[in-house]
Amino acid sequence: MLKVFTEPFRHPRPKIDLGKSKDSGSGRKPKAKAKNWSGTLSRIWAYLARRKGKLALVLLMVMFSSGLALLGPYLLGVGVDRFLNDIKDPGGLVDSGWMYFLIGLAVVYVLQALTTWLHNIWMIGIAQETVYRMRMDLFTHLHRLPIPFYGKRQQGEIMSRLTNDIENVSSTLNSSAIQIFSSVLTLIGTLTVMLWLSPLLTLLTFLVVPLMMLGMRWITRRTGPLFKERQRNLGDLNGYIEETLSGQRIIKAFSQEGRVIREFDERNQRIRLSGFWAQSISGFIPKLMNGLNNLSFAIVAGIGGIMAIQGHITIGVIIIFESYARQFTRPLNDLANQWNTLLSAIAGAERVFEVLDEEVEAKDEGAAVALKSVEGAVTFNNVSFSYEKDGDTLDGISFEAKPGEMIALVGPTGAGKTTLIQLLSRFYDPNSGTITLDGRDICSIRRESLRAQMAFVLQDSFLFQGTIRENIRFGRLDATDEEVEAAAKLANAHSFIVRMKDGYDKMLKPDGSGISQGQKQLLAIARAILANPSMLVLDEATSSIDTVTEIKIQEGLQRLMKGRTSFVIAHRLNTIRSADRILVLKDGRLLEQGSHDELLKQGGFYSDLYHGQLKRAAM
Repeated sequence: MLKVFTEPFRHPRPKIDLGKSKDSGSGRKPKAKAKNWSGTLSRIWAYLARRKGKLALVLLMVMFSSGLALLGPYLLGVGVDRFLNDIKDPGGLVDSGWMYFLIGLAVVYVLQALTTWLHNIWMIGIAQETVYRMRMDLFTHLHRLPIPFYGKRQQGEIMSRLTNDIENVSSTLNSSAIQIFSSVLTLIGTLTVMLWLSPLLTLLTFLVVPLMMLGMRWITRRTGPLFKERQRNLGDLNGYIEETLSGQRIIKAFSQEGRVIREFDERNQRIRLSGFWAQSISGFIPKLMNGLNNLSFAIVAGIGGIMAIQGHITIGVIIIFESYARQFTRPLNDLANQWNTLLSAIAGAERVFEVLDEEVEAKDEGAAVALKSVEGAVTFNNVSFSYEKDGDTLDGISFEAKPGEMIALVGPTGAGKTTLIQLLSRFYDPNSGTITLDGRDICSIRRESLRAQMAFVLQDSFLFQGTIRENIRFGRLDATDEEVEAAAKLANAHSFIVRMKDGYDKMLKPDGSGISQGQKQLLAIARAILANPSMLVLDEATSSIDTVTEIKIQEGLQRLMKGRTSFVIAHRLNTIRSADRILVLKDGRLLEQGSHDELLKQGGFYSDLYHGQLKRAAM
């Protein structure tokens, strides 16, 4: 039956590729998502246990509240018996102190309400702190994960774990955690008192319990996988939304709005189906519990009435039993009503812990050192690397870059240019061969220290939400305002910044939207200049800049690159004619290397690329 429910929305759906890099894949397979309930719950408990003192106080208050909940019906039943006995005596109602009895009963219910309110408030505080720690742990862990992790997941899907999944855990801890403990105490206490009053009526009350257990088991075995499926579908939908919103220009440029809407509808339908079946099936639980609860009430009332007529029990005992019968099934009913939230929380927690179980970026070796100064001599010695097991992205790459040299990387798309830079910055490690910096294997250098010696200006420049000044200062957080402006002038960004309202204090929107792509690139270059790196990586850094501005930027970059080893990825070959050495890559192999003039004299692949670009430019 479960297969019938889930099959309609398990079929894979086509995905639209909005410009993802070929080099961004990863050979690692995602870990299995399935985790047992006990393991998930124990890890949630590990977070809760950090506040053991306050949690113990909450549990103590719950015990007190549960005891008062048991005392109330018992006092009510005893009061009814006393009333029935006292009405036979004309002066009995006055002499028996009914007023004190009613006051005492009122005090019990007021104290129960007060203790319930207190432990709920305290538990909300514990729950929010627990979720805060989980969210911080997850966010911190995400920044420790290697780049391949992000290459195999959509950003929206990761965001869903930080928001939707953790929020499900929060809802359950706020509403269900204490209720479960309270229900267990209530069940134990109620059963004890019921057995003491009348074992026979207790047995009659329990006739419906096996039916409740069987019904809940049948339903929950089907709803658990459905709630997990719904969370996966929700994460997939979030990822698709994030992807399509980021790719709006491409979608509109190719008039693919209809297709995107249809694919969104498919994903939305999967959530609708999984949510419908999960909620519908789990919705049977409270209905089942209410029906069996009424059946139990009728059995106790009927048999108890007969026993009362025969003098085996009193009317007060029947009242106590009816209250306790409802009090016994109410916790089960409450659990049934909370079951949807509980299943959703467990599914969400599994997805959170799945990411927390991902292996972080490999730790630096114990003997790894931090760099104090770098001359910039880089050597690739027979380096090979592959994202996948089959085929090499780079195959046997060997070259040397002397300190202060400008090394240009050219070649067709997918040749391995970006991959080479990612190996140098240790976003990935080579499968074979060695890469050295100033004669030291970079695997023996701390990653943070290595990357601190490098500045990147990428083809797709990224700016954070904040002021222009803050975005430039991201290159060096302790830079003064004067240094920020000096870097902007060197990058030829100062003139357009001061023309803007608020100048350097202009607030940029997320991802720097609101300014042109060329202006973003200028700010990214200023950020790299401010970082004052020992090595510089330019990945088509001038691709979004007009010809006039490009000339000025090239002058600034020449001053920046002076005395620094620079790696420049370029498709427009006329921009790297002054490079000390040009590495020509094709299909992961190093075909040629030399200066611009040397490569033209060879008449090889580079010469063909260069003259081909000249012909296209002349057309």
